[in-house]
Amino acid sequence: MPRLVKGGLIQCSLAESAEKPIEIVKKAMIDKHVALIEDAGKKGVQILCLQEIFYGPYFCAEQKTKWYGMVEKIPDGPTVTLMQQYAKKYQMVMIVPIYEEEMSGIYYNTAAVIDADGKFLGKYRKHHIPQVDPGFWEKFYFKPGNLGYPVFKTKYADIGVYICYDRHFPEGARILGLHGAEIVFNPSATVAGLSEYLWELEQPAHAVANGYFVGAINRVGTEAPWNIGEFYGKSYFCNPRGKIIAQASRDKTELVVADLDLDMIKEVRSVWQFYRDRRPESYKDIVEA
Repeated sequence: MPRLVKGGLIQCSLAESAEKPIEIVKKAMIDKHVALIEDAGKKGVQILCLQEIFYGPYFCAEQKTKWYGMVEKIPDGPTVTLMQQYAKKYQMVMIVPIYEEEMSGIYYNTAAVIDADGKFLGKYRKHHIPQVDPGFWEKFYFKPGNLGYPVFKTKYADIGVYICYDRHFPEGARILGLHGAEIVFNPSATVAGLSEYLWELEQPAHAVANGYFVGAINRVGTEAPWNIGEFYGKSYFCNPRGKIIAQASRDKTELVVADLDLDMIKEVRSVWQFYRDRRPESYKDIVEA
């Protein structure tokens, strides 16, 4: 019997103006996502990933302490607790990106991983934190991740998470493969410009180099008052051969669904023996400061 897993990705535009109070924006975004999560559940999605810090705007476009009001504890915060209920309801693994508060003043860009029975499995914290002017002031909001590159054994597949800017770094993508990831999800918030042509290049390359599936998620639309650019959507799944097998539009809120044949991983890796033939003893320069 083939190992088929139905994967889902949600790309979403901002549901309320970022100039409104945080609690209004947050509720509107959660409500909008819940409708899409319900749709995913009814379509039989088994593993679902949401976009980077899904319940708000891309607030890193400015430096205002107002946005620290978005932080939550993991797993005991209200958003993860709510998503555990939907995971259990639909027997659906969920990757839920959250603005995490470890303790007062210590915050991370984090993804919580919930198994199909609603159990919290663990979390991944974004490692690579950009500071690009204009618009990407993430070093003002997040500490670099410190939990390594975990792979989570879920009911349906072994999955890894890489968040947004992480995708530009092949080292972590390789480690996730070495740790046994069959699917790697990259929830993002990225705008048109320098990185758009890389969107369909880098992550399929990670898939090929490591022999796994990739689910890449981006939000859509422009977000006032910052207007740093257009979030260009185009969320997709690609297979271990680097072929995009399902993709969303550039400008619409959408659920992307794809059947992922996990048997392809063994097939591809038996032909391209990149793990067998690698030379780790010769790579020491990579980790030197």
